[in-house]
Amino acid sequence: MDLAQYCRAMAQYNAWMNRKIYNVCAELSDPDRKRDVGAFFRSIHGTLNHLLLTDSVQLGRFIGADRTKLLDERGAPIVIRSLDQELYSDFVRLRTEREKLDTLIEQWTNSLTLADLCGQLRYVAMADGREHEHPKWWAVVHMFNHQTHHRGQVTTLLKQLGRDPGVTDLMAFLRSEGTHA
Repeated sequence: MDLAQYCRAMAQYNAWMNRKIYNVCAELSDPDRKRDVGAFFRSIHGTLNHLLLTDSVQLGRFIGADRTKLLDERGAPIVIRSLDQELYSDFVRLRTEREKLDTLIEQWTNSLTLADLCGQLRYVAMADGREHEHPKWWAVVHMFNHQTHHRGQVTTLLKQLGRDPGVTDLMAFLRSEGTHA
């Protein structure tokens, strides 16, 4: 297996987990999803917004930001200003945009080669406003790790609300639905 295969598996896992998480979140009331519970991004809704925002920004660095633009209700591009910016207050819209982005991530990884992951990536980080340069594969692996990290926070918050997202393990996904490449 090479790193490109890993990325394809992680893109599939990402979409699978997001479907599971959003299905459970759809059972909650809007106030429950948006309640500030002291999480890093305050609430379940805030954390889901953060993941959509960062995945869009990070994927934009790999394939071109014009292909990952998120649009507001009027169809105008959303300008990303901060890591905790609320992109969509409406849960249905947030979910729709998540599904679109997950499809784009999967499409991108389906054509990804090991050569695509080589080289350097230079960008200005939103977290500190500084320019960084490092191997491109670091950023790609980070995107998938970041998704898993914050979804873990969401699953904890869901469990605290008495909701069970079910099995979240990568191995369970790979055994049942994942790639076997």
